Amino acid sequence: MRATWVGHSTVLLQLGRMNVLTDPIWSMRASPVAWAGPRRLMAPAIALSELPPLDVVLLSHDHYDHLDASTVRRLVAAHPEARWVTALGIGRRLTELGVPQVVELDWWQSTRAADAIVTATPAQHFSGRSLGDRDSTLWAGFTIAADGWKVFFAGDTGRHPEFGAIARRLGPFDVALMPIGAYEPRWFMRPVHMNAEEAVEAAVELTAPGGEPPIMMGIHWGTFRLTDEPMDEPPRRASRAWAARGLPAERCWVLRHGETRTLPRPSTAARSPA
Repeated sequence: MRATWVGHSTVLLQLGRMNVLTDPIWSMRASPVAWAGPRRLMAPAIALSELPPLDVVLLSHDHYDHLDASTVRRLVAAHPEARWVTALGIGRRLTELGVPQVVELDWWQSTRAADAIVTATPAQHFSGRSLGDRDSTLWAGFTIAADGWKVFFAGDTGRHPEFGAIARRLGPFDVALMPIGAYEPRWFMRPVHMNAEEAVEAAVELTAPGGEPPIMMGIHWGTFRLTDEPMDEPPRRASRAWAARGLPAERCWVLRHGETRTLPRPSTAARSPA
């Protein structure tokens, strides 16, 4: 298994022969226009043209820093066979952008995509791409099981009470992709974005009965300036919170843009897709 951080919430997961991409954005702004809105501080670490053939693309919700129209069109042209899996209501947006294969899921629903089982999981967030469509589509996290591996992708979320249920129903997980940034000021961001300490708490709650916490990979930081905290603060706070729990440092992944981490084989607790 390989996980490569492209930036923000975009991760290339390689699970055996499966290539999975999460919340892809290659544009320089997270915005409906090219001349305004949050601008990238770190360029995409991998050129879109250098991606391997994609089997599955996971899309957690429709905000501009997660659903980027230009990127979607480019991926469709380069990877027409990829299966896109998203939350309820977003399929129409993707179809309008030319995506030929879209599956919408409600929370706890599953689908087989290529050689993987993908399940949508609860998240605490909101949706909308204009003033008139607030919460007209769903938001979700996902689990993906392929080649004996299980990965949890939290999407964009505040702290919620369902992480334990996700672990019991769908775990154990080898790796959890957890958002650790865009959290200040807390009075405003707490309902929709976890801070680094909350992400660590949620990762611990993702422990399946009798198992150990998954490797936590921090995402959703250091790419766009969306909120008030210093850009380099989230990984430092996540590492401290992880250590305070007495957890092994090597199981808290704080990647550089473009860095790849590899697990040579599934953990003995991993299950194959059913």
